[in-house]
Amino acid sequence: MVIGLVGCGRWGSKILRDLHALGCSVPVVARSAESVQRAEVAGADRIVDRVDSLGDLDGVVVATPTATHAAVLDEVLQLGVPVFVEKPMAADPVAAERLAHEAGDRLFVMDKWRHHPGIEALRDIARSGELGETVGVHCLRESWGSPHRDVDSLWIHLPHDLAIGLEILGELPPAVAAVAEVTGGWPSGMHAQLGEHPWLVISHSANAPQRRRHTRLCGETGSAWLAGGFEDHIVVALGHPGEAGLEQRPIGAEWPLTRELRSFVEHLGGGPPPRSSATEGAAVVRRIADLRELAGLSASAGDAA
Repeated sequence: MVIGLVGCGRWGSKILRDLHALGCSVPVVARSAESVQRAEVAGADRIVDRVDSLGDLDGVVVATPTATHAAVLDEVLQLGVPVFVEKPMAADPVAAERLAHEAGDRLFVMDKWRHHPGIEALRDIARSGELGETVGVHCLRESWGSPHRDVDSLWIHLPHDLAIGLEILGELPPAVAAVAEVTGGWPSGMHAQLGEHPWLVISHSANAPQRRRHTRLCGETGSAWLAGGFEDHIVVALGHPGEAGLEQRPIGAEWPLTRELRSFVEHLGGGPPPRSSATEGAAVVRRIADLRELAGLSASAGDAA
């Protein structure tokens, strides 16, 4: 299987590593000196500086900066092969919806949290009815700053939690309310509600002193939660809060990135499509735009407010 990789930054080099581990040949488009060096160190099969120089391919993975996704996808989709793009699909809802319409079933979005064993376990509990009817999902995501400079942290972190809500609830609720943290004229966090029954509540801040990740499923008769991305278990509580016993349930240990890349490789070999579809990816971008507008921010990447 020959899969082209467009972009070899910090995350792109991990994608290259995992594609090799899955047995793929990976030519890489890398333009900056830093990206070329990463591609060389990670063992790229070929390094080129143009998409049309990748040669014959079975598929393409796009891992360029978020602000470039729409333009890069316009170019890559002309190759006529399936494409897996890092989230979000674009930093503009109009561009995302156009791409979803034009690409059809050839474009998929890399939402790694939909492939996290802990999130899948919470999804299965929600759908089984073990906790009664699902009341809502709460996602907490905090960090001190963001390594991304092309867009603000909302475009980097909100797609994760919206994808988690989509995976657990089976749909993406409408935006209801949002308030933004703005630091130095730049959005650094958001606290938002989507839907009412069930609801999805997101608390994100890149202005927090420590890194925290937390997803909690709330049901009529109990709750279940994943306390972080590196946990090897979820916790389930049935009964009244504070009185219910806490049960730890083990989850798989394979990295979500490897799992989502495997789903793409298997799809190229004739298997089912990976999560998320271009339509779902565009819906996530639209929800981000809706939440930004509710919080008084610009809907797309660009101005801070």
